[in-house]
Amino acid sequence: MGIFEFSLIVFASFFSLINPLGSMPIFMSMTSGLSPKERSKVAIKAVAVSLIILLVFALAGQLIFKFFSISIDSLRIAGGIIFFMMGYDMLQAKVVRVKMDDPAESKAYGNDIAITPLAIPMICGPGAITNAIVLWSDATTPTLKIVLVAVMTAVLGITLLVLLGAGKVVPWIGDTGNKVMMRLMGLLVMVIAVEFFFAGLTPILRRILNIG
Repeated sequence: MGIFEFSLIVFASFFSLINPLGSMPIFMSMTSGLSPKERSKVAIKAVAVSLIILLVFALAGQLIFKFFSISIDSLRIAGGIIFFMMGYDMLQAKVVRVKMDDPAESKAYGNDIAITPLAIPMICGPGAITNAIVLWSDATTPTLKIVLVAVMTAVLGITLLVLLGAGKVVPWIGDTGNKVMMRLMGLLVMVIAVEFFFAGLTPILRRILNIG
């Protein structure tokens, strides 16, 4: 696989799964009790934690597989199912909304909400984690691994910019625009899910047929 083609796959998959635009209204609702400065700190911490988690799983994912005797093909199938379910929910414009009834409590636990649920699972969900592990395995050369880390970081950088500017962008897009964007991302995630599913199923079927 060429560098340009691999970069496009990495960018499209991570951007669709993280879905920065779809995260904006959730982020704004959860940080509504914070000042602009505090909201920015929460966004920076949430994105930084997400990057660390993705890097750790990308690097250590194979070791985890060997320890538990899990094959990458099985993960592709499981990842495909996860992607498809997430894509279907996105296609239906379903999001998880967290209620912050007390603004003072929101201020006091700003650091906590930056990790959970903002970093996990809103930004760095199971789909993104699985995607990082699978794509790291697909990056067969050091150059492709560098590309993966760079593009993954770039997507999270875009996510940070979107969250920092959420206060201005959300009213401009509107509720209808946000739902349209979420549905488009959902469709793309479902397409990626099908590719991942059959990429994992085909080798397994071949092994079964050879054994038979």
